[in-house]
Amino acid sequence: MEGAVRVQILSQMGISEVPSQYIQPPKNRPGSVTENIADLSCKHVPAVDLSSEKESVLPAIREACRDWGAFHVINHGVPTKLLDDLRRACLSFFNDFPMEDKLKYACNPNFAASEGYGCRLLVSSENETVLDWRDYFDHHTLPLSRRNPSAWPHFPPEYRELMANYSDEMKALARRLLALMSESLGLKASCIEDAVGEFYQNITASYYPPCPRPDLTLGLQSHSDIGAITLLIQDNVGGLQVLKDGEWLLVDPLPNAILVLVADQTEIITNGQYKTCVHRAVTNASKPRLSIATFHDPAKTVRISPVSDLVSKSSPPLYSSVLYRDYLSSWYSNAPEGKRNLDKLLLDTSK
Repeated sequence: MEGAVRVQILSQMGISEVPSQYIQPPKNRPGSVTENIADLSCKHVPAVDLSSEKESVLPAIREACRDWGAFHVINHGVPTKLLDDLRRACLSFFNDFPMEDKLKYACNPNFAASEGYGCRLLVSSENETVLDWRDYFDHHTLPLSRRNPSAWPHFPPEYRELMANYSDEMKALARRLLALMSESLGLKASCIEDAVGEFYQNITASYYPPCPRPDLTLGLQSHSDIGAITLLIQDNVGGLQVLKDGEWLLVDPLPNAILVLVADQTEIITNGQYKTCVHRAVTNASKPRLSIATFHDPAKTVRISPVSDLVSKSSPPLYSSVLYRDYLSSWYSNAPEGKRNLDKLLLDTSK
């Protein structure tokens, strides 16, 4: 059982100040976070309608991946009822059941990114000087050999079936999106997925309780996702921010949409043509927030490098190849901050 205190308990205690381990250094603080979400809204994260003709979808994806590393997809084919039911079930787990029951599913404190109910991403806080104002449940969902629904909550009763169904829907959508991203670069549809290999999929439901000092804390610190592609759904409470041209912009939740985040391995595979999305989550003082992120990563034994069709004399490789196991190890050693790992792989192309 993980011994760290859940921030939901701190929030329910009605504290007026946050413990010191949650206070961000001044350079990372979000500053004054307004209660009026519209004042911080970022209306311009692109939305791509997947029901449109491919002739319009491909340029839209290409522009979004190059300029933002993020875009919403609408008319994506995932049943709206499934999205709503899963959000409801995850909220019910966090809100409707006693802590002693939830702690039966606590993460193993001796392993990084272990499956279960947690509040601390890394095993040790030695390099993680500041904690996120977040509780979460991480599910290992794919390949099927990793999927063990008995490790997921049995309450509410439909939780496990919903999570399994959602996992399958997200896999199908991730494959579809990677194919479109490949085609948008003039590559064969299977190119990026072939480079990634079999998906190792995790689904993380994150719960951000109200925080008495949102100006000092972050729900999730600045980072880029380390895998290939992340698919995210939110509730109607804003809090996700993306870094665009040096400015943090709040991403408005778009009803029934799924947010696509380009991750580090796809930037490597596309030789930097498609940019990973640096993002974070801010807190607020009055409303809890829920998001559900589905990560699609390579196996640890896969070696990632720029695809040969995007490398030439005029476009030399920008990144050295890397074994995904080594990339993971470096990320967990350095803690999730910005694009530190990806920058380590940059090659000097000026020679």
